[in-house]
Amino acid sequence: MEEVFDFFADVQNLNLITPPWLAFEILTPGEINMGVGALIDYRLKLHGVSLSWTSEMTIWDPHRMFVDTQVRGPFKEWHHMHSFKEIDSTTTDITDKVDYRVPAGRLVHRLFVKRDLEAIFAYRAERIAELLGGTP
Repeated sequence: MEEVFDFFADVQNLNLITPPWLAFEILTPGEINMGVGALIDYRLKLHGVSLSWTSEMTIWDPHRMFVDTQVRGPFKEWHHMHSFKEIDSTTTDITDKVDYRVPAGRLVHRLFVKRDLEAIFAYRAERIAELLGGTP
């Protein structure tokens, strides 16, 4: 479980689990000290549109869970909880729970956002399984 949490605690690993079609780039210079209050600036492209985003770590409970909250970005609201539960000495359950609101309402959510997020998190699950072992 420690190995899995430590993987997620290293912000540079976001590059490894973010789909290449998003052209994800961390903008915050230097090493980021993860914990409550840590800010991360990044940029990505979605459907050809460049988006800037700033996340803040609002909850940090090492080896159990953390929450990143959008401070600035494309959503009206975004809270992403990552939780980790030890199943046995070699297996950790990773759960992502995202609460968000889109600025343009339900139609845009249904036509674009929901499908995009499902594809992004499916990609993440596959990559995490490849990198850390296990099943998506």
